[in-house]
Formats: sequence, structure tokens, C-alpha cells
Amino acid sequence: MRQHIDSYFKIGERGSTVSREVRGGVVTFLTMAYIIVLNPLILGFVKDADGQYLGGGSAPDLPMIAATTALVAGVLTILMGVVANFPLALAAGLGLNAFVAFSVASQMTWADAMGLVVLEGLVILVLVLTGFRKAVFDAVPRELKTAIAVGIGLFIALIGLVDAGFVRTTGNASPPIGLGTGGTLSGWPVLVFCIGLLLMIALHARRVPGAILLGIVITSILALVVEKIVDAGPSVVDGKANPKGWNLNVPALPDSIVKSPDFGLLGEFSLFGSIERVGIVTVILLVFSLLLADFFDTMGTMTAIGAEAGLNDEDGAPAGAQRILIVDSIAAAAGGAAGVSSNTSYIESASGVGDGARTGLSAVVTGLLFLLATIFTPIVEHIPSEAAVPALVLVGFLMMTQVADIDWRDEEIAIPAFLTIALMPFTYSITAGIGAGFIAFVLLKIVKGKIGQVHALMWLIAALFVVYFAIDPISRWVS
Repeated sequence: MRQHIDSYFKIGERGSTVSREVRGGVVTFLTMAYIIVLNPLILGFVKDADGQYLGGGSAPDLPMIAATTALVAGVLTILMGVVANFPLALAAGLGLNAFVAFSVASQMTWADAMGLVVLEGLVILVLVLTGFRKAVFDAVPRELKTAIAVGIGLFIALIGLVDAGFVRTTGNASPPIGLGTGGTLSGWPVLVFCIGLLLMIALHARRVPGAILLGIVITSILALVVEKIVDAGPSVVDGKANPKGWNLNVPALPDSIVKSPDFGLLGEFSLFGSIERVGIVTVILLVFSLLLADFFDTMGTMTAIGAEAGLNDEDGAPAGAQRILIVDSIAAAAGGAAGVSSNTSYIESASGVGDGARTGLSAVVTGLLFLLATIFTPIVEHIPSEAAVPALVLVGFLMMTQVADIDWRDEEIAIPAFLTIALMPFTYSITAGIGAGFIAFVLLKIVKGKIGQVHALMWLIAALFVVYFAIDPISRWVS
């Protein structure tokens, strides 16, 4: 059996072992399991145009959203591992779910909004099957792909620091963000994060096998002990901010281990109901916005993961890119059909790769853990983000090392690369960074008189990104 698994997933060929793949899959799950809790918080409290919560009830049903979120993530991540043999996990997309909740559902019913997500996924799938999506990927210069990976490294490091409360918004125009609360680190949860980060750095420096997973486990135990002693509580208490509390999950021993899942959201979508609500022009613009964000987020993510795992070819494309894109496109439609928003590739997969994952077996492990999480949500809900996100900071460093592969003396590539790297964390958007880099690349080629060096698809992409950045005034104009 072990021999068949090794042969199918090419584990030995990629210089890995079954134990490393399993460990990497567990690490990836732990660093992105927060979506099981976060997706319900984003989707669950928003009413649609008819005043209904997701699922059609008059009150939020967070357990149902959580269970369905975990179910869809599990099935699609397993599909990615088996079909594409790539260490990449999928789940409901952050940013995409917020867009669906606050910009789409407010104009129509939840079923109509999820129908738009299905349409977006089907359009992307057609683009993949016709070869257009991979052709776009191949048209991007290698050094821009490297910049995407580096920018995502900084982005996920910032996500880790913000989720831990190490970096916070200040509420002021200058500076908009700062160290901890009022320029100082305060609260036991932040201390737990710092200890966890230092521990992971030390374990990584000593080349300890499973450094990231071991760090998460030890830090989670520490968090549980600290909470028992100091009772820091959640970051929001009775609607009031508690800056010294735990950001997402409060560490605690669960009252129960298992809970029967409710998958009532499955199939809750209306494919064309949105047209009657808001008209065909608005529908097209909304689908375009979803599509463009999903399209390039995935391109950047799989490039970064492939680079970190050493699976990219000399042009910066990961092995089996077409199969990866097919599964990701199916995931977008599947997320909408399941009523939990578009599912997409997660950059947190880099944490598992950083811990040794190199094949799709790690994705299968992550997917199985998501499926288990549908009934074991009491356990998942009690792992604090402060214990898991130090992994994102460490992996951000690992991805940042690729910056040496960019020729910073050539401004025609250096400026687009800089904008790509800088804007991802500054705008909290992978798509915004990629778009700025692409537009700058084409612009510099024009002003340098080197139009012939720009691939035809790069012209199209740059034009689409101009529309993407100007989508708000365009929407107001057409309406």
C-alpha cells in the first residue's frame, strides 16, 4: 500500500517521504482551519435584500455555515491532491466572501448571490478548458512571477502579524497601522504569539523535522495554560473591544468532541435569479469583478507554492498547471453551489510546503482533516490563531528569499516587480499587486519603445486590470 501511494504521488521522486507529506498536510490544515470559524462570521450576520440571513432563516445559523464550509473545502482539497498532485489546499476565499456578502447579497437574495458565484466559476472553467487561462499564465515574464511569490510572502507574513495583534490599525490617518496597542505590545495572547514565533524560528534554524507543526502544538498548549491562569477572554466582549483578548478563538478544552453537522446550505443557489433583480449589465460587472480577483489570486498562489516547493519549471510554471487550474475553477462553482461562496486556492498551503510537503498527498491529508472538522468543530474552534499564525510569518521569510532572483538593475522589470511586491501587503490584496505590476510592465515597455516585447495577452490583461481598478466609476456610469 505504501509503495502504491509513493508511486502515485511521486513522493520519492520529489525528494519527500510519506511522513513529511502527512505532517505538511496537518500543518496546512492548522494554519487555515480558521476559515471554518471566519467564513460564518463574514457570511452569517449579513441580511440579503429580502432581509433574510444565509440559509433563509430569520437568525444567523453559524454552525450550518461552518459545517458546509469545512465539507466543501475537504472535498475540493482532496480533489486537488488526487487530480493535480500538488500540495495546495482550497477553501472559501477571504475577500471573495466579503465581496459576496457586502456588495452582492445586499442587492439580491442569498440564492441569487451564490448563483453569480456559480456563473463566475463556470466562466473560469471554460477559460481553463479552452487553454486561455494557462496561456495567460505562460505569457507573464518569469521575473514577474517571482515578484508575485515574494509579494505573497510579505502578504501572508502581514496576515500573521495582524491576526496575532502584533500589528494593529490605529484608527488614525497617520500612522494607519502600528505596533500592538498604542505603539506597545500588550496582552497575554500577543506574548503567546511572540513565544510561538521565536520557538518556530529556533526549531527551523536547528533543522528540527516538523518544526512548524511542533511549534503550533506547543504554542496551543501554552495558550491553553495561559488562558486558564489569566482569563484574557475574546477580543470582543458584549460588543466592546478587548484589545488584550484572543483575536479569533479562545483556547479552552471543549465541552464535547463531536457535533452532528448540518449541510442544509447545499444546493441553495439560483443561477439566473440575479438578472431579474439587478439587470444583465450589473450582473456582468459583478461576475467580472469576481472572476478577475479569482483568476489572478490563484495564478499568484500556485506560482508561489510551486516556487517554495521547487516544483516550478524554468519559466516559473508549476508542474501540472492545467490540472491545478481546472480543479480551482471547479472549486469556484462548487463553493457557490454549496452556498458558502467561491472556494479558491489558499496561500496558507505554503506553511505545509515549508514543513516539507511536496506532493498531492499532503493536500489529501488536509482535505481529510477538513472533512473530520465537520463533526470535530468543537476542537477546531479552540485552537487560537495566535498559536497557528507564527507559521505564516516564518513561511513569509522563506518565500521572501526568492527576491534575489529579480534583476533590480533593470528598471523595466524592477519597477513592476516592486509594485507587485509592495502593493500586495499594503492593499491586503494579491490581485491589486498583480494588476499594478502588469500595468506598469506594459507601460514601461511602451515608453521604452519596446512594444514588440510585450506578449499579446499581456496587453489584454493590462487593459482588463485598468477596467478592474476603475470598476466603481464604470458601474456608476452604466447604471
